[in-house]
Amino acid sequence: MAVIGGGIGGLAAALACARAGVAVDLYERAGEFTEVGAGVQLGPNVVKLLDAWGLREALDAVASFPDRLEVRSAITGAQLGVLRLGERMVQRYGARYVTVHRADLHALLLAGAQRQAGVQMNLNSEFDRYEPGDAGVAVHMTDGRTVQADMLLGADGGWSRVRQRLLGDGTPVPTGKLAYRAMVTQSTLPQSLRSSQVTAWLGPDLHVIQYPVRGGEWLNVVVIVHGQVQRDIASWDHRANAGTVRHMLKQTCAPLQDLVQLIGHWRLWGLSIRPPMRSAKEHARGRVALLGDAAHPMVPFLAQGAGMAIEDAHALSQALAKPGADLPSALQDYANARWQRNARVQAGALRNGEIFHATGLMRWGRDAAMKLLGERLLDLPWLYLGPT
Repeated sequence: MAVIGGGIGGLAAALACARAGVAVDLYERAGEFTEVGAGVQLGPNVVKLLDAWGLREALDAVASFPDRLEVRSAITGAQLGVLRLGERMVQRYGARYVTVHRADLHALLLAGAQRQAGVQMNLNSEFDRYEPGDAGVAVHMTDGRTVQADMLLGADGGWSRVRQRLLGDGTPVPTGKLAYRAMVTQSTLPQSLRSSQVTAWLGPDLHVIQYPVRGGEWLNVVVIVHGQVQRDIASWDHRANAGTVRHMLKQTCAPLQDLVQLIGHWRLWGLSIRPPMRSAKEHARGRVALLGDAAHPMVPFLAQGAGMAIEDAHALSQALAKPGADLPSALQDYANARWQRNARVQAGALRNGEIFHATGLMRWGRDAAMKLLGERLLDLPWLYLGPT
């Protein structure tokens, strides 16, 4: 199997499929394996897969384990609702709720894949195009090399070249929302602003998420507002002006303003997506399949982008491990098993964006419902139990 892309999804696929007995050649266009970004939330649906892949100890060494998710008003600071995490998640769903730096998650998946027999890593290998055949796929690189594979997996992100060759359905479109991301060491913050939990601050036309990473030593902060990137929208990593973020939050409560005043460096990410998946054909056709953001880019308002890529990797390994199935049939089984769940998560994340940024009567109704129902609204058994 040829895997295009050495990010979280590609490494997860390489590790899971090799554990299932599939020989994997992974191709990464960069000269080294690196990952940038900020924090990632992993629900028990994902953590149980990482544990099963033998990564529990590595995850424990770098992650944080918040005991609650708290929703507050960004304007008044009032608590709206609480979801218990910690031991309750273990009892209810069989695994922990974890927050981790994206680079740390990438590094532990990379180490796991490198240790796993059957995985061959190839750097400086940029995908150009492929040619399908009856017994395999010819994969062409931009430097003129051609490699033969029995199947091709596109795990090359939201702007996937493999997807363009497979589906030819254009590029992701801007959502009209911007994410400003920052990391700050908690030791530099006053005690009142340090946190060991996940907090979501909801305000009109904006919201802020904060949670600990790297064993609680760092605080990850994400500010989501309305707007458009004026530069290359295919790149999420733009430097941002701290004064801009402070100005956007000038009407929020004192704790939020105090926090952003102490953060001097932000990165800007313009959120671009595709509509929720409409059929299994968007996941696989013939001997070519897509995984993660290449198949189903989503806004981060359910905190499941990395999680769905890891679930995809598990489902793909299960489909390929079934005895007697030919590869096109196995990839069809993978697509059938995944597309509806991914579509539900994509749609749910979009819906959350509307709820989080509600104004007027809708905002009042959201706050009232949250105060009345709290955990019943925040808990998501259909998601945290994992795919059925």
